[in-house]
Amino acid sequence: MQTIVKQLELARESARQGGGAKRIEAQHAKGKLTARERLEVLLDAGTFEEWDMFVEHRCTDFGMQDKKIPGDGVVTGYGMINGRLVFVYSQDFTVFGGALSEAHAEKICKVMDQAMKVGAPVIGLNDSGGARIQEGVASLGGYAEVFQRNAMASGVVPQISMIMGPSAGGAVYSPAMTDFIFMVKDSSYMFVTGPDVVKTVTHETVTAEELGGALTHTTKSGVADLAFDNDVEALLMLRRLYNYLPLSNREKAPVRPSGDPADRVIESLDTLVPDNPNKAYDMKELITKVVDDGDFFELQPDYAANIIIGFARMDGQTVGVVANQPLVLAGCLDIKSSVKAARFVRFCDAFNIALLTLVDVPGFMPGTTQEFGGIIKHGAKLLYAYAEATVPKITVITRKAYGGAYDVMASKHLRGDVNFAWPQAEIAVMGAKGAVEIIFREDKGDPDKLAAKEAEYKARFANPFVAASRGYIDDVILPHNTRKRICRSLVMLKDKKVENPWRKHGNIPL
Repeated sequence: MQTIVKQLELARESARQGGGAKRIEAQHAKGKLTARERLEVLLDAGTFEEWDMFVEHRCTDFGMQDKKIPGDGVVTGYGMINGRLVFVYSQDFTVFGGALSEAHAEKICKVMDQAMKVGAPVIGLNDSGGARIQEGVASLGGYAEVFQRNAMASGVVPQISMIMGPSAGGAVYSPAMTDFIFMVKDSSYMFVTGPDVVKTVTHETVTAEELGGALTHTTKSGVADLAFDNDVEALLMLRRLYNYLPLSNREKAPVRPSGDPADRVIESLDTLVPDNPNKAYDMKELITKVVDDGDFFELQPDYAANIIIGFARMDGQTVGVVANQPLVLAGCLDIKSSVKAARFVRFCDAFNIALLTLVDVPGFMPGTTQEFGGIIKHGAKLLYAYAEATVPKITVITRKAYGGAYDVMASKHLRGDVNFAWPQAEIAVMGAKGAVEIIFREDKGDPDKLAAKEAEYKARFANPFVAASRGYIDDVILPHNTRKRICRSLVMLKDKKVENPWRKHGNIPL
Protein backbone atom coordinates (compact mmCIF):
# COMPACT_ATOMS: atom_id res chain seq x y z
CA MET A 1 0.00 0.00 0.00
CA GLN A 2 2.78 2.43 0.96
CA THR A 3 4.47 1.87 -2.40
CA ILE A 4 1.29 2.60 -4.35
CA VAL A 5 0.60 5.75 -2.34
CA LYS A 6 4.16 6.94 -3.02
CA GLN A 7 3.76 6.24 -6.75
CA LEU A 8 0.45 8.10 -6.73
CA GLU A 9 2.00 11.15 -5.09
CA LEU A 10 4.93 11.13 -7.50
CA ALA A 11 2.54 10.93 -10.46
CA ARG A 12 0.47 13.80 -9.06
CA GLU A 13 3.56 15.94 -8.53
CA SER A 14 4.71 15.22 -12.09
CA ALA A 15 1.30 16.32 -13.43
CA ARG A 16 1.36 19.49 -11.31
CA GLN A 17 4.78 20.41 -12.70
CA GLY A 18 3.43 20.40 -16.26
CA GLY A 19 6.25 21.14 -18.69
CA GLY A 20 8.71 21.72 -15.85
CA ALA A 21 10.15 24.65 -13.90
CA LYS A 22 11.91 26.21 -16.89
CA ARG A 23 8.73 26.43 -18.97
CA ILE A 24 6.71 27.66 -16.00
CA GLU A 25 9.26 30.46 -15.57
CA ALA A 26 8.90 31.32 -19.27
CA GLN A 27 5.12 31.48 -18.83
CA HIS A 28 5.52 33.84 -15.87
CA ALA A 29 8.05 35.95 -17.79
CA LYS A 30 5.36 36.66 -20.37
CA GLY A 31 3.08 37.94 -17.59
CA LYS A 32 0.92 34.82 -17.81
CA LEU A 33 -0.27 32.48 -15.07
CA THR A 34 0.00 28.71 -15.44
CA ALA A 35 -3.07 26.57 -16.15
CA ARG A 36 -3.44 25.59 -12.49
CA GLU A 37 -2.80 29.10 -11.14
CA ARG A 38 -5.61 30.37 -13.37
CA LEU A 39 -8.03 27.86 -11.90
CA GLU A 40 -7.03 28.94 -8.39
CA VAL A 41 -8.05 32.53 -9.22
CA LEU A 42 -11.23 31.55 -11.06
CA LEU A 43 -12.70 29.03 -8.61
CA ASP A 44 -13.66 29.31 -4.95
CA ALA A 45 -10.75 28.23 -2.76
CA GLY A 46 -10.52 24.49 -2.18
CA THR A 47 -13.44 23.55 -4.46
CA PHE A 48 -11.60 22.25 -7.54
CA GLU A 49 -12.07 18.54 -8.25
CA GLU A 50 -9.64 17.46 -10.94
CA TRP A 51 -10.34 14.67 -13.43
CA ASP A 52 -7.97 12.71 -15.68
CA MET A 53 -4.77 13.93 -14.07
CA PHE A 54 -2.92 10.86 -15.27
CA VAL A 55 -4.08 10.78 -18.88
CA GLU A 56 -1.24 10.62 -21.42
CA HIS A 57 -1.20 10.81 -25.20
CA ARG A 58 -1.01 7.62 -27.28
CA CYS A 59 1.13 8.90 -30.15
CA THR A 60 4.21 6.88 -31.14
CA ASP A 61 5.29 8.86 -34.22
CA PHE A 62 8.25 11.26 -34.38
CA GLY A 63 9.64 9.99 -31.07
CA MET A 64 6.54 11.06 -29.13
CA GLN A 65 6.49 7.74 -27.23
CA ASP A 66 9.43 9.11 -25.19
CA LYS A 67 7.72 12.46 -24.45
CA LYS A 68 4.79 11.81 -22.16
CA ILE A 69 3.61 14.17 -19.45
CA PRO A 70 0.66 13.28 -17.17
CA GLY A 71 -2.39 15.38 -17.97
CA ASP A 72 -1.31 15.88 -21.60
CA GLY A 73 -1.50 19.66 -21.65
CA VAL A 74 -4.94 20.35 -20.19
CA VAL A 75 -6.29 20.50 -16.62
CA THR A 76 -9.96 19.49 -16.39
CA GLY A 77 -12.59 19.08 -13.69
CA TYR A 78 -15.23 21.04 -11.81
CA GLY A 79 -15.50 23.48 -8.95
CA MET A 80 -17.54 26.38 -7.62
CA ILE A 81 -17.81 30.09 -8.40
CA ASN A 82 -19.51 31.90 -5.50
CA GLY A 83 -20.91 28.56 -4.38
CA ARG A 84 -22.34 27.60 -7.79
CA LEU A 85 -21.20 24.61 -9.84
CA VAL A 86 -19.07 25.05 -12.97
CA PHE A 87 -17.08 22.69 -15.20
CA VAL A 88 -13.70 23.91 -16.39
CA TYR A 89 -10.78 23.07 -18.60
CA SER A 90 -7.53 25.00 -18.60
CA GLN A 91 -4.96 24.40 -21.34
CA ASP A 92 -1.33 24.22 -20.22
CA PHE A 93 1.01 26.02 -22.61
CA THR A 94 4.04 24.56 -20.79
CA VAL A 95 3.13 21.08 -22.11
CA PHE A 96 3.65 20.78 -25.88
CA GLY A 97 2.59 24.44 -26.22
CA GLY A 98 -0.91 23.47 -25.10
CA ALA A 99 -1.37 21.70 -28.44
CA LEU A 100 -4.48 19.54 -28.65
CA SER A 101 -4.03 15.79 -29.01
CA GLU A 102 -6.65 13.05 -29.20
CA ALA A 103 -6.32 12.38 -25.45
CA HIS A 104 -6.35 16.11 -24.65
CA ALA A 105 -9.62 16.46 -26.59
CA GLU A 106 -11.13 13.44 -24.83
CA LYS A 107 -10.51 15.11 -21.48
CA ILE A 108 -12.33 18.28 -22.61
CA CYS A 109 -15.19 16.24 -24.08
CA LYS A 110 -15.61 14.32 -20.82
CA VAL A 111 -16.23 17.45 -18.73
CA MET A 112 -18.51 18.90 -21.40
CA ASP A 113 -20.59 15.71 -21.48
CA GLN A 114 -20.88 15.74 -17.70
CA ALA A 115 -21.83 19.42 -17.67
CA MET A 116 -24.70 18.65 -20.06
CA LYS A 117 -25.88 15.75 -17.87
CA VAL A 118 -26.01 17.73 -14.64
CA GLY A 119 -26.89 21.12 -16.14
CA ALA A 120 -23.93 23.37 -15.35
CA PRO A 121 -21.90 25.89 -17.40
CA VAL A 122 -18.57 25.15 -19.06
CA ILE A 123 -15.65 27.58 -18.92
CA GLY A 124 -12.64 27.01 -21.16
CA LEU A 125 -9.31 28.75 -20.47
CA ASN A 126 -7.64 28.59 -23.87
CA ASP A 127 -3.87 28.78 -24.26
CA SER A 128 -2.90 26.53 -27.13
CA GLY A 129 -0.76 26.43 -30.24
CA GLY A 130 -3.47 24.48 -32.06
CA ALA A 131 -3.63 20.87 -33.20
CA ARG A 132 -0.70 18.62 -32.24
CA ILE A 133 0.96 18.11 -35.61
CA GLN A 134 2.62 14.80 -34.67
CA GLU A 135 -0.83 13.19 -34.30
CA GLY A 136 -2.12 14.31 -37.69
CA VAL A 137 -5.78 13.60 -38.34
CA ALA A 138 -6.33 12.19 -34.83
CA SER A 139 -5.88 15.67 -33.37
CA LEU A 140 -8.18 17.15 -36.01
CA GLY A 141 -10.76 14.54 -35.08
CA GLY A 142 -10.34 15.59 -31.45
CA TYR A 143 -11.17 19.18 -32.38
CA ALA A 144 -14.28 18.09 -34.26
CA GLU A 145 -15.45 16.11 -31.20
CA VAL A 146 -15.16 19.29 -29.12
CA PHE A 147 -16.98 21.32 -31.81
CA GLN A 148 -19.85 18.84 -31.84
CA ARG A 149 -20.28 19.21 -28.10
CA ASN A 150 -20.15 23.01 -28.35
CA ALA A 151 -23.04 22.82 -30.81
CA MET A 152 -25.06 20.41 -28.64
CA ALA A 153 -24.48 22.45 -25.48
CA SER A 154 -25.48 25.73 -27.17
CA GLY A 155 -28.62 27.05 -25.51
CA VAL A 156 -28.53 24.21 -22.95
CA VAL A 157 -25.74 25.37 -20.62
CA PRO A 158 -23.82 28.66 -20.81
CA GLN A 159 -20.40 28.31 -22.43
CA ILE A 160 -17.66 30.87 -21.83
CA SER A 161 -14.22 31.03 -23.44
CA MET A 162 -11.27 32.89 -21.99
CA ILE A 163 -8.47 33.33 -24.54
CA MET A 164 -5.29 33.60 -22.46
CA GLY A 165 -2.63 32.89 -25.06
CA PRO A 166 -2.51 31.85 -28.70
CA SER A 167 -5.57 30.37 -30.37
CA ALA A 168 -4.95 29.60 -34.01
CA GLY A 169 -6.39 27.50 -36.82
CA GLY A 170 -8.98 24.98 -35.66
CA ALA A 171 -8.52 26.14 -32.07
CA VAL A 172 -10.54 29.32 -32.75
CA TYR A 173 -13.76 27.58 -33.75
CA SER A 174 -14.61 26.12 -30.37
CA PRO A 175 -14.51 29.57 -28.70
CA ALA A 176 -16.43 31.01 -31.66
CA MET A 177 -19.35 28.70 -30.88
CA THR A 178 -19.45 29.59 -27.19
CA ASP A 179 -21.63 32.34 -25.73
CA PHE A 180 -18.96 34.77 -24.54
CA ILE A 181 -15.29 35.30 -25.36
CA PHE A 182 -12.90 37.25 -23.14
CA MET A 183 -9.30 38.05 -24.11
CA VAL A 184 -6.17 39.33 -22.38
CA LYS A 185 -4.40 42.30 -23.93
CA ASP A 186 -0.90 41.78 -25.36
CA SER A 187 -0.79 38.06 -24.53
CA SER A 188 -3.74 36.48 -26.34
CA TYR A 189 -4.68 36.32 -29.99
CA MET A 190 -7.05 34.48 -32.30
CA PHE A 191 -6.81 33.91 -36.03
CA VAL A 192 -7.58 31.21 -38.56
CA THR A 193 -4.22 31.70 -40.33
CA GLY A 194 -1.19 33.38 -38.78
CA PRO A 195 0.87 36.34 -40.02
CA ASP A 196 3.34 34.14 -41.96
CA VAL A 197 0.62 32.42 -43.98
CA VAL A 198 -1.10 35.76 -44.61
CA LYS A 199 2.14 37.19 -45.98
CA THR A 200 2.67 34.19 -48.26
CA VAL A 201 -0.88 34.10 -49.64
CA THR A 202 -2.03 37.73 -49.74
CA HIS A 203 1.37 39.51 -49.45
CA GLU A 204 0.11 41.54 -46.47
CA THR A 205 2.58 42.25 -43.68
CA VAL A 206 0.81 42.18 -40.33
CA THR A 207 1.76 41.37 -36.74
CA ALA A 208 -0.02 38.74 -34.66
CA GLU A 209 -1.42 41.52 -32.46
CA GLU A 210 -2.78 43.49 -35.44
CA LEU A 211 -4.19 40.37 -37.07
CA GLY A 212 -5.90 38.79 -34.08
CA GLY A 213 -5.06 40.57 -30.84
CA ALA A 214 -7.52 41.59 -28.14
CA LEU A 215 -7.87 45.14 -29.51
CA THR A 216 -8.64 43.85 -33.01
CA HIS A 217 -11.33 41.46 -31.83
CA THR A 218 -13.02 43.86 -29.40
CA THR A 219 -13.09 46.88 -31.75
CA LYS A 220 -12.97 45.69 -35.38
CA SER A 221 -14.22 42.12 -35.76
CA GLY A 222 -16.59 41.85 -32.78
CA VAL A 223 -15.35 38.28 -32.19
CA ALA A 224 -14.52 38.94 -28.52
CA ASP A 225 -16.76 40.54 -25.90
CA LEU A 226 -14.22 42.08 -23.53
CA ALA A 227 -10.46 42.47 -23.17
CA PHE A 228 -8.53 42.88 -19.93
CA ASP A 229 -5.04 43.99 -18.94
CA ASN A 230 -3.87 40.74 -17.33
CA ASP A 231 -4.87 37.19 -16.40
CA VAL A 232 -6.01 38.01 -12.87
CA GLU A 233 -8.30 40.89 -13.90
CA ALA A 234 -9.80 38.76 -16.67
CA LEU A 235 -10.56 35.85 -14.34
CA LEU A 236 -12.08 38.08 -11.64
CA MET A 237 -14.34 39.74 -14.22
CA LEU A 238 -15.35 36.30 -15.45
CA ARG A 239 -16.44 35.46 -11.91
CA ARG A 240 -18.52 38.66 -11.94
CA LEU A 241 -20.22 37.73 -15.23
CA TYR A 242 -20.97 34.25 -13.86
CA ASN A 243 -23.12 35.79 -11.10
CA TYR A 244 -25.69 36.94 -13.67
CA LEU A 245 -26.14 33.59 -15.42
CA PRO A 246 -28.33 30.57 -14.68
CA LEU A 247 -26.65 27.16 -14.49
CA SER A 248 -28.69 25.85 -17.43
CA ASN A 249 -31.75 26.48 -19.61
CA ARG A 250 -33.85 24.62 -17.03
CA GLU A 251 -33.25 27.29 -14.39
CA LYS A 252 -33.73 31.00 -13.93
CA ALA A 253 -30.80 33.29 -13.24
CA PRO A 254 -29.97 33.72 -9.53
CA VAL A 255 -31.87 36.46 -7.72
CA ARG A 256 -29.60 38.60 -5.56
CA PRO A 257 -31.65 41.06 -3.47
CA SER A 258 -30.12 44.49 -3.03
CA GLY A 259 -30.85 47.38 -0.72
CA ASP A 260 -31.82 49.52 -3.72
CA PRO A 261 -35.59 50.21 -3.41
CA ALA A 262 -37.63 48.96 -6.37
CA ASP A 263 -39.80 52.09 -6.20
CA ARG A 264 -36.87 54.52 -6.19
CA VAL A 265 -37.76 57.78 -7.94
CA ILE A 266 -35.03 59.30 -10.16
CA GLU A 267 -35.79 62.99 -10.64
CA SER A 268 -32.73 63.64 -12.84
CA LEU A 269 -34.21 61.46 -15.62
CA ASP A 270 -36.82 64.16 -16.27
CA THR A 271 -34.07 66.31 -17.82
CA LEU A 272 -31.98 63.55 -19.43
CA VAL A 273 -33.39 63.95 -22.95
CA PRO A 274 -32.53 67.39 -24.43
CA ASP A 275 -35.32 69.65 -25.72
CA ASN A 276 -33.51 69.85 -29.06
CA PRO A 277 -34.41 66.57 -30.86
CA ASN A 278 -31.10 66.66 -32.75
CA LYS A 279 -28.97 66.83 -29.61
CA ALA A 280 -27.42 63.62 -28.27
CA TYR A 281 -27.36 62.31 -24.71
CA ASP A 282 -25.73 59.28 -23.07
CA MET A 283 -28.08 56.29 -22.81
CA LYS A 284 -25.67 54.68 -20.33
CA GLU A 285 -26.68 57.35 -17.83
CA LEU A 286 -30.26 56.09 -18.01
CA ILE A 287 -29.12 52.46 -17.61
CA THR A 288 -26.90 53.06 -14.57
CA LYS A 289 -29.56 55.21 -12.88
CA VAL A 290 -32.37 52.70 -13.41
CA VAL A 291 -30.69 49.37 -12.54
CA ASP A 292 -29.88 48.06 -9.05
CA ASP A 293 -27.00 49.94 -7.39
CA GLY A 294 -25.92 51.43 -10.74
CA ASP A 295 -24.21 48.12 -11.54
CA PHE A 296 -24.15 47.36 -15.28
CA PHE A 297 -21.97 44.64 -16.82
CA GLU A 298 -21.55 45.87 -20.39
CA LEU A 299 -20.46 43.54 -23.20
CA GLN A 300 -18.68 44.60 -26.40
CA PRO A 301 -18.49 48.28 -25.32
CA ASP A 302 -15.99 49.20 -28.05
CA TYR A 303 -17.68 47.40 -30.96
CA ALA A 304 -20.81 48.75 -32.70
CA ALA A 305 -21.14 51.31 -29.90
CA ASN A 306 -24.38 52.65 -31.41
CA ILE A 307 -26.09 49.85 -29.50
CA ILE A 308 -25.45 48.92 -25.87
CA ILE A 309 -25.81 45.37 -24.50
CA GLY A 310 -25.11 43.88 -21.10
CA PHE A 311 -26.43 42.45 -17.84
CA ALA A 312 -27.86 44.22 -14.83
CA ARG A 313 -30.33 43.55 -12.03
CA MET A 314 -33.74 45.05 -11.40
CA ASP A 315 -35.12 44.37 -7.93
CA GLY A 316 -32.55 41.56 -7.66
CA GLN A 317 -33.55 39.85 -10.92
CA THR A 318 -31.08 39.50 -13.80
CA VAL A 319 -32.09 41.38 -16.95
CA GLY A 320 -30.46 41.64 -20.34
CA VAL A 321 -30.30 45.28 -21.41
CA VAL A 322 -30.40 46.31 -25.08
CA ALA A 323 -30.32 50.07 -25.74
CA ASN A 324 -29.74 52.43 -28.62
CA GLN A 325 -26.91 54.90 -27.97
CA PRO A 326 -27.71 58.40 -29.36
CA LEU A 327 -24.07 59.46 -28.85
CA VAL A 328 -22.90 57.14 -31.67
CA LEU A 329 -24.35 57.42 -35.19
CA ALA A 330 -27.41 59.03 -33.56
CA GLY A 331 -28.38 55.54 -32.35
CA CYS A 332 -29.07 54.23 -35.88
CA LEU A 333 -29.18 50.49 -36.43
CA ASP A 334 -26.54 49.23 -38.85
CA ILE A 335 -25.12 45.83 -39.78
CA LYS A 336 -22.74 45.47 -36.84
CA SER A 337 -25.14 46.70 -34.17
CA SER A 338 -27.97 44.47 -35.47
CA VAL A 339 -25.82 41.33 -35.30
CA LYS A 340 -24.35 42.30 -31.91
CA ALA A 341 -27.78 42.82 -30.36
CA ALA A 342 -29.41 39.81 -32.07
CA ARG A 343 -26.88 37.37 -30.63
CA PHE A 344 -27.33 38.84 -27.15
CA VAL A 345 -31.14 38.68 -27.37
CA ARG A 346 -30.96 35.03 -28.39
CA PHE A 347 -28.65 34.22 -25.47
CA CYS A 348 -31.05 35.87 -23.00
CA ASP A 349 -34.02 34.05 -24.50
CA ALA A 350 -32.21 30.69 -24.36
CA PHE A 351 -31.42 31.14 -20.67
CA ASN A 352 -34.63 32.64 -19.29
CA ILE A 353 -33.26 36.16 -18.80
CA ALA A 354 -35.82 38.98 -19.14
CA LEU A 355 -35.11 41.63 -21.78
CA LEU A 356 -35.18 45.35 -21.07
CA THR A 357 -35.05 47.39 -24.29
CA LEU A 358 -34.43 51.15 -24.20
CA VAL A 359 -35.30 52.76 -27.51
CA ASP A 360 -34.12 55.94 -29.17
CA VAL A 361 -33.68 55.00 -32.80
CA PRO A 362 -34.07 57.23 -35.88
CA GLY A 363 -34.00 54.23 -38.23
CA PHE A 364 -31.63 51.95 -40.09
CA MET A 365 -28.38 53.39 -41.38
CA PRO A 366 -28.72 54.46 -45.04
CA GLY A 367 -26.03 54.19 -47.72
CA THR A 368 -24.44 51.89 -50.29
CA THR A 369 -21.97 50.40 -47.78
CA GLN A 370 -24.83 49.15 -45.64
CA GLU A 371 -27.01 47.97 -48.54
CA PHE A 372 -24.14 46.19 -50.32
CA GLY A 373 -23.14 44.65 -46.98
CA GLY A 374 -26.59 43.11 -46.57
CA ILE A 375 -28.28 45.38 -44.00
CA ILE A 376 -31.61 43.84 -45.01
CA LYS A 377 -30.61 40.35 -43.87
CA HIS A 378 -28.50 41.49 -40.94
CA GLY A 379 -31.23 43.81 -39.65
CA ALA A 380 -33.65 40.90 -39.97
CA LYS A 381 -31.51 38.92 -37.49
CA LEU A 382 -32.43 41.34 -34.72
CA LEU A 383 -36.06 41.32 -35.83
CA TYR A 384 -36.07 37.50 -35.81
CA ALA A 385 -34.40 37.32 -32.39
CA TYR A 386 -36.96 39.58 -30.73
CA ALA A 387 -39.90 37.95 -32.52
CA GLU A 388 -38.80 34.47 -31.44
CA ALA A 389 -38.01 35.39 -27.82
CA THR A 390 -40.51 34.14 -25.21
CA VAL A 391 -38.89 35.63 -22.08
CA PRO A 392 -40.43 38.72 -20.44
CA LYS A 393 -39.88 41.72 -22.75
CA ILE A 394 -40.16 45.27 -21.41
CA THR A 395 -39.58 48.24 -23.70
CA VAL A 396 -39.18 51.93 -22.92
CA ILE A 397 -39.15 54.46 -25.78
CA THR A 398 -37.31 57.53 -24.54
CA ARG A 399 -37.35 59.75 -27.61
CA LYS A 400 -37.42 58.54 -31.23
CA ALA A 401 -38.76 55.29 -32.66
CA TYR A 402 -38.95 55.74 -36.41
CA GLY A 403 -39.77 53.43 -39.28
CA GLY A 404 -38.89 49.75 -39.36
CA ALA A 405 -36.48 50.30 -36.48
CA TYR A 406 -39.51 50.99 -34.23
CA ASP A 407 -40.88 47.56 -35.14
CA VAL A 408 -37.54 45.79 -34.64
CA MET A 409 -36.77 47.16 -31.16
CA ALA A 410 -39.08 44.88 -29.16
CA SER A 411 -42.29 46.59 -30.22
CA LYS A 412 -45.73 45.43 -29.07
CA HIS A 413 -46.15 43.77 -32.49
CA LEU A 414 -43.20 41.44 -31.72
CA ARG A 415 -44.96 40.20 -28.58
CA GLY A 416 -43.56 42.89 -26.32
CA ASP A 417 -45.16 42.32 -22.90
CA VAL A 418 -44.98 45.84 -21.50
CA ASN A 419 -44.27 48.82 -23.76
CA PHE A 420 -43.80 52.24 -22.18
CA ALA A 421 -43.01 55.61 -23.71
CA TRP A 422 -41.79 58.84 -22.16
CA PRO A 423 -43.96 61.93 -22.84
CA GLN A 424 -41.54 63.37 -25.43
CA ALA A 425 -41.38 60.09 -27.43
CA GLU A 426 -42.00 60.30 -31.17
CA ILE A 427 -43.33 57.14 -32.78
CA ALA A 428 -43.75 57.58 -36.52
CA VAL A 429 -42.74 56.29 -39.94
CA MET A 430 -40.09 59.02 -40.12
CA GLY A 431 -39.16 62.46 -38.83
CA ALA A 432 -41.55 65.37 -39.48
CA LYS A 433 -39.27 67.22 -41.91
CA GLY A 434 -38.64 64.22 -44.14
CA ALA A 435 -42.27 63.13 -44.02
CA VAL A 436 -43.59 66.56 -45.05
CA GLU A 437 -41.08 66.83 -47.91
CA ILE A 438 -42.44 63.56 -49.31
CA ILE A 439 -46.17 64.08 -48.66
CA PHE A 440 -46.17 67.68 -49.88
CA ARG A 441 -43.41 67.53 -52.48
CA GLU A 442 -45.42 69.81 -54.78
CA ASP A 443 -44.99 72.62 -52.20
CA LYS A 444 -41.18 72.45 -52.14
CA GLY A 445 -40.93 75.98 -53.50
CA ASP A 446 -42.99 77.40 -50.62
CA PRO A 447 -40.95 77.18 -47.40
CA ASP A 448 -43.64 78.87 -45.28
CA LYS A 449 -46.25 76.35 -46.35
CA LEU A 450 -43.86 73.47 -45.70
CA ALA A 451 -43.03 74.86 -42.26
CA ALA A 452 -46.73 75.01 -41.40
CA LYS A 453 -47.24 71.43 -42.61
CA GLU A 454 -44.21 70.30 -40.59
CA ALA A 455 -45.68 71.87 -37.45
CA GLU A 456 -48.98 70.14 -38.21
CA TYR A 457 -47.25 66.77 -38.70
CA LYS A 458 -45.35 67.19 -35.44
CA ALA A 459 -48.51 68.00 -33.54
CA ARG A 460 -50.23 64.98 -35.07
CA PHE A 461 -47.47 62.34 -34.90
CA ALA A 462 -44.46 63.57 -32.87
CA ASN A 463 -45.86 62.19 -29.62
CA PRO A 464 -46.62 58.80 -28.07
CA PHE A 465 -50.41 59.22 -28.02
CA VAL A 466 -51.26 57.92 -31.49
CA ALA A 467 -49.50 54.63 -30.68
CA ALA A 468 -51.06 54.63 -27.20
CA SER A 469 -54.54 55.13 -28.65
CA ARG A 470 -54.09 51.91 -30.61
CA GLY A 471 -52.72 49.99 -27.62
CA TYR A 472 -49.20 49.74 -29.07
CA ILE A 473 -47.95 51.62 -26.00
CA ASP A 474 -49.30 50.40 -22.66
CA ASP A 475 -48.68 53.64 -20.83
CA VAL A 476 -46.97 57.00 -21.19
CA ILE A 477 -44.83 57.26 -18.07
CA LEU A 478 -42.91 60.07 -16.41
CA PRO A 479 -39.15 59.48 -16.72
CA HIS A 480 -38.57 59.66 -12.96
CA ASN A 481 -40.88 56.67 -12.45
CA THR A 482 -39.08 54.45 -14.97
CA ARG A 483 -37.37 52.15 -12.45
CA LYS A 484 -40.53 51.65 -10.42
CA ARG A 485 -42.63 50.79 -13.47
CA ILE A 486 -40.04 48.34 -14.87
CA CYS A 487 -39.66 46.56 -11.52
CA ARG A 488 -43.41 46.21 -11.14
CA SER A 489 -43.68 44.82 -14.65
CA LEU A 490 -40.97 42.23 -13.95
CA VAL A 491 -42.86 41.03 -10.86
CA MET A 492 -46.03 40.70 -12.94
CA LEU A 493 -44.18 38.77 -15.65
CA LYS A 494 -42.18 36.38 -13.45
CA ASP A 495 -44.39 33.38 -14.26
CA LYS A 496 -44.94 34.25 -17.93
CA LYS A 497 -45.27 31.23 -20.23
CA VAL A 498 -45.40 31.38 -24.03
CA GLU A 499 -44.85 28.43 -26.36
CA ASN A 500 -43.63 28.82 -29.92
CA PRO A 501 -45.02 26.38 -32.54
CA TRP A 502 -43.25 23.00 -32.62
CA ARG A 503 -40.37 22.88 -35.08
CA LYS A 504 -36.99 21.27 -35.39
CA HIS A 505 -35.51 24.77 -35.48
CA GLY A 506 -36.21 28.04 -37.23
CA ASN A 507 -34.16 29.35 -40.15
CA ILE A 508 -32.74 32.63 -38.87
CA PRO A 509 -31.48 34.86 -41.73
CA LEU A 510 -27.80 34.14 -41.21
